[in-house]
Amino acid sequence: MLYYLFDYIEQHYHLSGAGLFRYITFRSALAFVFALFISTFFGKRIIKKLRRLQIGETVRDLGLDGQTQKAGTPTMGGIIIILGTLVPVLLLTQLDNVYIILLIVTTLWMGTIGFIDDYIKVFKKDKEGLSGKFKIVGQVGLGLIVGLVLYFNPNVTMKKELHQNQIVAVQKDKPAQYFGNEEKSTKTTIPFLKDNEFDYASLISWMGDGYHKYAWIPFLLIVILIITAVSNGANLTDGIDGLAAGTSAIIASTLAIFAWVSGNLVFANYLNVMFIPNSGEMTIFISAFVGGLIGFLWYNTYPAQVFMGDTGSLTIGGIIAVIAIAVRKELLIPILAGVFLIENLSVIMQVVWFKYTRKKYGEGRRIFLMSPLHHHYQKKGIHESKIVTRFWIVGIMLAVLAIVTLKVR
Repeated sequence: MLYYLFDYIEQHYHLSGAGLFRYITFRSALAFVFALFISTFFGKRIIKKLRRLQIGETVRDLGLDGQTQKAGTPTMGGIIIILGTLVPVLLLTQLDNVYIILLIVTTLWMGTIGFIDDYIKVFKKDKEGLSGKFKIVGQVGLGLIVGLVLYFNPNVTMKKELHQNQIVAVQKDKPAQYFGNEEKSTKTTIPFLKDNEFDYASLISWMGDGYHKYAWIPFLLIVILIITAVSNGANLTDGIDGLAAGTSAIIASTLAIFAWVSGNLVFANYLNVMFIPNSGEMTIFISAFVGGLIGFLWYNTYPAQVFMGDTGSLTIGGIIAVIAIAVRKELLIPILAGVFLIENLSVIMQVVWFKYTRKKYGEGRRIFLMSPLHHHYQKKGIHESKIVTRFWIVGIMLAVLAIVTLKVR
């Protein structure tokens, strides 16, 4: 809203300084500061409200050190992240931007699913929460929305080959002015390869002539798979104080770089990456998201005063997945969101091996002392704050590796 206000003031009254709101970097910085203030200032009040409503976490006895002390800690703290993200976004972004609309829908959609899950756990006293199949339905539903919009919306285009005479927006991150030749595409980026484009349409090339008309089918399936996997990965990672929020802040900060580069004509051309018109606006959303996560982390680090619950974990996973897909960097997720991937794989490996050995030997055997992986290290006697810090360090290294793919091919 403020973007449109200052844009009107600049156009009609030529007020000095109003033009700053045209800069993505300026609005991103404001969004981060606003989100950080909102999540820290109002976060304390939200936590007190959750305590008064007796919205406390029910902790299962898993035999972990310090676990029983966490019982009764307020949950549903993901509301702090959502509030800290959406308020600056509504104030500072172009609300008619298709990518911003998609991210707002993602936040509210996944936040609602997570809230229902937490509500069932807390108020219905059902430790299982929302049935897994209903969560999957919700994730698939969001995947359908995101995939169909990205494929069919006329404002979602991209351009790979740029010529020097086409680059007329040289003032860093001002809204890019560019000439045509944009196209609808199901192409994505493969990291570390020189010819690093891959078209999902090629997956159905066996259909013969005209197969491009059905390119939306594999694209849609990929989008659904990624959203489901990443949101579940974030959910599994949220097991000890500060792990999910800190890791997500690292991932999101990296995605902000990719979004800004992809939406900037000059840098997209210099780095020879896909130029995705209007995608730079997502940088503002991501900055608010990171600010909200860090503000939440103020209360979520050990010993946590609040847990994000599924309200937060499913939301941050969904947001990260949609951003990665929108900037066509979803194939980087195994690297960038490697912590989520490892947590996911540890659970899958544990379950599969247990079932296999039970069938073969009559009793189930385990690979890890406990899954997800962070619980394995807890069982080994490592303090959870040290586990979290080390996971953050791994997350930072993976983020640097992901950024390096912009140049190393």
